[in-house]
Amino acid sequence: MKKPKYQRILLKLSGEALASGQDGILNFDFIKEVATQIKRCLNAGVQVAVIVGAGNIWRGRQGTGMDQCRADHMGMLATVVNSLALEDVFIREGMKARVMTSVEMKAFADTYTARDAIRALEAGEVVIFGGGLGLPFFSTDTAAALRAAEIGADCILFSKNIDAIYSADPKKDPNAVRYTDLTYAEILDKNLRALDLSASTICMDNNINSYAFGLADPENIWRVVMGESVGTAIHN
Repeated sequence: MKKPKYQRILLKLSGEALASGQDGILNFDFIKEVATQIKRCLNAGVQVAVIVGAGNIWRGRQGTGMDQCRADHMGMLATVVNSLALEDVFIREGMKARVMTSVEMKAFADTYTARDAIRALEAGEVVIFGGGLGLPFFSTDTAAALRAAEIGADCILFSKNIDAIYSADPKKDPNAVRYTDLTYAEILDKNLRALDLSASTICMDNNINSYAFGLADPENIWRVVMGESVGTAIHN
């Protein structure tokens, strides 16, 4: 049997990917499909950490005039809601899982430290990072990059609402170029918006490989782990 390409991954899930068409919040059938692929990775000996966004619950201060810090705090809390939902599904699917938050929330989750996260991963648990970085003005992609550097992840899997990175929005620009391979320097030079500046810089400085891919088919998680060409490969 072919061996996985990566031994420790961090999967970044967008909140939008978890949304239900019925109430717009959580699609538990879809989360179960994601859990199936994560369990497949665990069974192959891959250590899995997960970080999730909040777009299914909270889209920031768009059109509200809210204070940016307060809006970001609400978004961080929404990621904890999503993290607890993931933890519940993962446990019901037969995995060991725990939520670790950047801000102390003892009644709901463990407080994050890199050492505790690594120990849990080595023990075969899925570690779910909630609360972003606990700081406003930083995206979940940036949180994913920093956590990946701290835990020594081999690769970040950035699941997107599009199948790869493009030169422009393909829904608006029919001439948009689809990239299958990019360096972090190219992302910065071309000002591509798939990853923000902070996330790209952290990955570049720490030599972390990543993939940007669509999650319309959750099996793409497994395909990336096994080294198949899915979406856009990003590296130094």
